[in-house]
Amino acid sequence: MINALHNSLRSAGAFLAGALVVAASACSSRQLWTVDGSIEGADGQTMILEASTNGRWYALDSVKLGASGTFSMSHEPAGYPDIYRLRLGDKSLYFPIDSIEQVTVVAKANAFDSDYTLAGTPAAELLMKIDKKLIESAGRIGLNNVVSDSILKRELGTQLLGDPSGIVSYYLINKKIGGVSLFNPANRRDLSIIGAVANAFSEKRPNDPRTVYLRKLYVESRKRMGGTKPVSERDTVLANAVGLFDISLYDAKGQLQSLAEVASHGKPVVLNFTLYSADASPAYNASLNRIYERYRDRGLEIFQVSLDTDEFAWRQAAKNLPWIAVYNSPTDGSENLTRYNVLSLPVSFVIGADGDIKERVESIDRLDAAVARQF
Repeated sequence: MINALHNSLRSAGAFLAGALVVAASACSSRQLWTVDGSIEGADGQTMILEASTNGRWYALDSVKLGASGTFSMSHEPAGYPDIYRLRLGDKSLYFPIDSIEQVTVVAKANAFDSDYTLAGTPAAELLMKIDKKLIESAGRIGLNNVVSDSILKRELGTQLLGDPSGIVSYYLINKKIGGVSLFNPANRRDLSIIGAVANAFSEKRPNDPRTVYLRKLYVESRKRMGGTKPVSERDTVLANAVGLFDISLYDAKGQLQSLAEVASHGKPVVLNFTLYSADASPAYNASLNRIYERYRDRGLEIFQVSLDTDEFAWRQAAKNLPWIAVYNSPTDGSENLTRYNVLSLPVSFVIGADGDIKERVESIDRLDAAVARQF
């Protein structure tokens, strides 16, 4: 084909050559997404890039790996976020693509679906983290028991609540472990998670082809469960929220404060993660105080977790605050952040009177309305 093209160029003259340059320039300017990286120990093996349609996986591209194991494949975006997978032999690893980003994969051929890293986007890193958590759980309690691991499901549910319209959330509720759905639509608690994702897709991704599927899955599962009122695909999907994880830390007076205890009083609670040392902190806390003053007589409590490195400065600020302010020191680690999927600060979670997380709120401008919905 290349020889034929060269012959054509020689016979057609300068005009065709110029046209080819223009065409090549247009091709190179196309916006593509890329998956690249290296696979150790895969010399001579063919790795297949696959996409899916309604759960059916099909080959999109392939590459024969050399001794170095390096590879790179680029494709046009689908027009909406999607999940793709790389398959090597009988092992597969999954990665998300939003639009035109680059995802890098580093793996070993003999443990392709377990010993790997994904990098390049927050979604790719989150999906890797979730899959490795599932692998760890399977190794600890057995593959058949993963779907019944209530602590794991609560952690995953909290992550889903953090970004219910994200492609990783879609991936999670469609994930199967040993052929069994991780989130079972026949289980009321699991169905509430599915409903949260379906509702978020309906609001934020109405043109995404998965939205119809999600709404249908939720509505039909709710019908089979025997809901008390008629449900149609035009209904707004309402979902129960995710149970919270306790946080037990000390306040500025040296008293141990428990989030679970505060949330057990039957009143709404705002769980807030913040940095007092941030430049915007005074203005943020002033806005938080206005919300607190508006709803404190109706029972609102604020449980604020500071992640500052300077404990003395934190104490000086925290002792003047009217709500519960606790300190997550560097020695306390990042477990509380991991459980609540805290990736940036400040961030708040609205906890309902029933002790369940109702909303994750990134912007202080949206917090008042989120709190109001709990009264």
